[in-house]
Amino acid sequence: MAIKIITAILVLSILVPFAVYFMGEKTYKKGKRCMLTNIATFFTTLAASTFMMFSGTVFAEGTAAAGIGTGAGLGYLAAGLATGLSSVGAGIAVAAAASTAIGAISEDPKLMGKSLIFVALAEGIALYGLLVSFSILARL
Repeated sequence: MAIKIITAILVLSILVPFAVYFMGEKTYKKGKRCMLTNIATFFTTLAASTFMMFSGTVFAEGTAAAGIGTGAGLGYLAAGLATGLSSVGAGIAVAAAASTAIGAISEDPKLMGKSLIFVALAEGIALYGLLVSFSILARL
């Protein structure tokens, strides 16, 4: 039951601010307020679910899984954070590298190979996070 409530809150924390933004007049101030609401709701729910993991059991499909303790729960949380945060970092890096690469290619088409290498290096950050999460999950 608790996992369904947390899932519903996380989904609503993403959908409601965007619905409010798209239904009304689109201004910078309103978009900023919607994004801050989204971030606050999401991380509050994430913190609450983290505190639930410290209770000693992890809830799966409404029943307490007896074999999963706090250490395993924190391991799963670490694997998820490794993948998620590395993907966010890769997205920021790809955004900067790709826009610069497009500008460089528009001035000199010979630079396409070199610029794509930098974009691929930025995408590698997400792969490193995925490898770290696989190594964490392998130890659990």
